[in-house]
Amino acid sequence: MNLPNTRRFAPRLLLSLLLWGASLAQAQLSIQITGAGANQIPVAIADFGGDPGTSRSLTSVVRGDLERSGLFKLVDPHGAVLTETSPIDYPSWKSLGADALAAGSLGTSADGRMEARFRLYDVNRQTQLGGAAYLTGVPQLRAAGHRIADYIYEKLTGERGIFSTRIAYVVKSGSRYVLWIADSDGQNAHEALVSREPIISPAWSPDGSRLAYVSFENRKPIIIVHSLASGKRDVLANFKGSNSAPAWAPDGQRLAVVLTKDGSSQIYLINASGGAAQRLTSSAGIDTEPQFSPDGAYVYFTSNRGGSPQIYRVPSSGGNVERITFEGNYNVTPRPSPDGKSLAFIARHEGRFQLSIMDLASRQVQIISDSYKDESPSFAPNGRMIVMATEVGGRGVLSAVSADGRIKQRLSVTAGDVREPAWGPFSK
Repeated sequence: MNLPNTRRFAPRLLLSLLLWGASLAQAQLSIQITGAGANQIPVAIADFGGDPGTSRSLTSVVRGDLERSGLFKLVDPHGAVLTETSPIDYPSWKSLGADALAAGSLGTSADGRMEARFRLYDVNRQTQLGGAAYLTGVPQLRAAGHRIADYIYEKLTGERGIFSTRIAYVVKSGSRYVLWIADSDGQNAHEALVSREPIISPAWSPDGSRLAYVSFENRKPIIIVHSLASGKRDVLANFKGSNSAPAWAPDGQRLAVVLTKDGSSQIYLINASGGAAQRLTSSAGIDTEPQFSPDGAYVYFTSNRGGSPQIYRVPSSGGNVERITFEGNYNVTPRPSPDGKSLAFIARHEGRFQLSIMDLASRQVQIISDSYKDESPSFAPNGRMIVMATEVGGRGVLSAVSADGRIKQRLSVTAGDVREPAWGPFSK
């Protein structure tokens, strides 16, 4: 048996690990907050009890999530350590300006596993708002922190938190295209696909188990459905010509896609398992960028059938097409909000391509970004935030903005262009 030369192998292994670590660091999204909500809720997160190192890590995740949301004002707990069973001195916390207080600990469950426990208190009413316990471990501490922050967010705002959700995005660095998946705070990034050819239009399945995207691996655009658990990749659409812009139906059984197999770009429906494609739109122009309404009743899309790029919708069962946008001569990339009440899209305004939002009942439109080259908007599953690709200093970055335009964040990587964001669904 010939054994490898370990003295030569070790430096190569070390170099590989260093390169992998550098690649991972370059793909982690760093988030800069550039705006905040109008009425922030003052909340104190006491230092959790238990092992100081791990407890501090857990607490920092909770605080970071709440602060990043722009909806909370963090009150300095001045080093106070409180567990979920500690007595609460409500007047003292009120004097610090806190309306709410969270306290907890990292301990051991009955079966010996690590457990994160916490309680949330209403300081003004001097009552407990609730609490929970989550089994965890050192590798899962961030996930436990996100769940605690989600709980606090929902109790104090009345809407579901999004800290446990994930974001997919593509980073182009040199000649490499990498599809990354990260937590909503940009951490825990991992590679889903590495390619020498472009990867565009990632779209999450409603259950979060799969991503559909367009790959140019075969020197032409084809649509792939990628199982995130197994890594299995199935070709969904590889018809003659171009296959692009996949969008899942809310039931996860079908996708709307754009094909040129019969001539110009038109919208088709295809089963998630593949097979024949059913044509949904027919026009002399280009129909593209489909997106289902949350109830699955309509497919919104972009078309130049009227002479300029505008947004339309058609019943998903087929039927008459309705024009949605009329202001301006360039409105593209429709994205209905999760509650179906508004529509985000990219509009050209005074030469700038900016994220806009329309109230579908009144048809009133508001520009909510302050950048100039926005594309690929994607709603968070609670409808509160929208992530999009934009450009700063000639480099692709991501931005996030609240649906009311008040809260703004910038997400970037240390090297390369980051594009094609897609916000995943709520975690199960």
